Amino acid sequence: MSNRLLPVLAGAALLAAAAVTVPATAASATTAPAHAASAADCTPTQVVANGGFESGTSPWTGSTAVITNRAGQSAHGGSSFAWLDGRGSTHTDTLAQSVTVPTGCSTATLSFWLHIDTAETTTSVAYDKLTAKIGGTTLATYSNLDARSGYLQKSFDVSSFAGQTVTLSFSGVEDPSLQTSFVVDDVALNTSGGGTTPPPDATRTPASLGYTVNLTSDSTGGSWTGHESATFSNASPTALSEVYLRLWDNYHGSCPSTPITVTNVTGGTAAALTVGCTALKITLPTPLAQGQSGSIGFDLGITVPDGADRFGRDGAFSFIGNALPVLAIRDAAGWHLDPYTNNGESFYSLAADFTVTLDHPSGLLVPATGTSVDTPGAAGRTVTKATAGQVRDFAWAAGPFSRISGTSPAGVKVNVYSVSGISSASAQSMLSTSISAIDAHAQRFGAYPYGEVDAVLDNNFWFGGMEYPGFVLDLVSTTALTHELGHQWFYGIVGDDEYNSPWLDEAFTDYATDLALGSTGSGCWNSVSWASTAEKITDSMAYWDAHSSRYSTVVYDYGKCALHDLQRVLGDTAMTKLLHDYAQSHWYGVSTTAEFKAAAQAATSTDLTSFWTQHRIEG
Repeated sequence: MSNRLLPVLAGAALLAAAAVTVPATAASATTAPAHAASAADCTPTQVVANGGFESGTSPWTGSTAVITNRAGQSAHGGSSFAWLDGRGSTHTDTLAQSVTVPTGCSTATLSFWLHIDTAETTTSVAYDKLTAKIGGTTLATYSNLDARSGYLQKSFDVSSFAGQTVTLSFSGVEDPSLQTSFVVDDVALNTSGGGTTPPPDATRTPASLGYTVNLTSDSTGGSWTGHESATFSNASPTALSEVYLRLWDNYHGSCPSTPITVTNVTGGTAAALTVGCTALKITLPTPLAQGQSGSIGFDLGITVPDGADRFGRDGAFSFIGNALPVLAIRDAAGWHLDPYTNNGESFYSLAADFTVTLDHPSGLLVPATGTSVDTPGAAGRTVTKATAGQVRDFAWAAGPFSRISGTSPAGVKVNVYSVSGISSASAQSMLSTSISAIDAHAQRFGAYPYGEVDAVLDNNFWFGGMEYPGFVLDLVSTTALTHELGHQWFYGIVGDDEYNSPWLDEAFTDYATDLALGSTGSGCWNSVSWASTAEKITDSMAYWDAHSSRYSTVVYDYGKCALHDLQRVLGDTAMTKLLHDYAQSHWYGVSTTAEFKAAAQAATSTDLTSFWTQHRIEG
């Protein structure tokens, strides 16, 4: 997310309708296991019978002659396969199997090998389609547009259906003319891992988040008091009995004397602060079942410490990033209560709606996340109301900034706020950079959705730059500002677990920066030198905090070089389509390394296994 220490600054057929009971996924708290799980409680099993179609049709049911070894197609393994459609006329094929998956396992992965060929000549219209589903959830839809030579393996994590009986299915539909064949082979549903206590499922919760905040500042804009409330729902089949607030900026104080204070909690019972005073557990009065909603409220105090930091004061200017408490995420790994890192980011959060009202002296400008409207307050004061939809965090600044504004050709309002000491020429240059960058990124990944963006400039920032939704802190640097604005997409719109997978935003954003500035990254992988056999691009912040001198080199440099190399493997057109489609499919969602690798593999007939190994991208 930030450029802290950034070097640039120095279908056809629903193949199986299978009743499946999927085991629960493993879960543990970040700081300690939530369950004393033992892998011995789960016997790894493959539960699809006759997945290679070598034993006739049993136990499969469905359309006649779908399971075959006839000429015209070939198997991935053995001699038989499932051939759906390929008629060149209106046709539907189906195939089904009842499967029972043992309980007590933490992982359930559905995989199959798929080959598609077609007589369709279009490059833009999906006439013939194959849909893969589990229960009522569509896993994927393939079409004549996905035709490629050879087989590609498709793989899906179905652990989120823990403890449920579901239907695994593929369904293929062909239109009146020009055949498309969907050939499936070697279907498997593998289970592994486990524990004695069924853990939570993989659904990210709490969800449907909304924050309402009302704060009033002192005369300097460095101290704020008021109230915050949060509404949420439980998206998970597992009951939600508590929530956790992350008070990230308490890292900057001396626990228990903290710059962020939460008092008078309503809607639940607050426990003592943990994780260096950055986590506050609130037990709900009654556990929330799936789909039920809840709310909490609390009085909030914020005192900005001295120092030109993402949360800090530089003279008359206050920078207030990560100061609003936000709700932590519970998923298959349990509650994410990772520690704060000053080397990068820990801020894993779901998209939410914020309404923030900031009452401040009229002599202070207050750039903020979202779209702001100023109205007169009490004598000598102004009320800034900022609204932001589907953002992962909220940040603002306060001070006697100089401001210039412009609008990009695509219609995005861009504001540049400068501290004293930054020349008007530098500010104007950064406005031009912002306008160019915001449209360049939008053209590649999808239209910028937040209406306006604020860039706050201070050359005293030791970290280079820092990104928040619709709001960035930066030095006067074309490359750095282009990078921070790229984060509006990778971390902001396409989210990720920043602590455990920092490459998903930093490497992707640095690659996007290269694209926006016309750099091809030619030969940049040639100078790679690893610190150890264990070091990899996909290491977590726990590793990088222990090896801080390697963080920018590996995550930023090697990470973007790997993406440049992937572009050379896929080709420019395919890589452009991959990144645009991947961003669109994860819009306001969360990306994982496994999902990106699967999407990249689906974009090429070249087996990428050795590519991931060479570039040390695991997950």
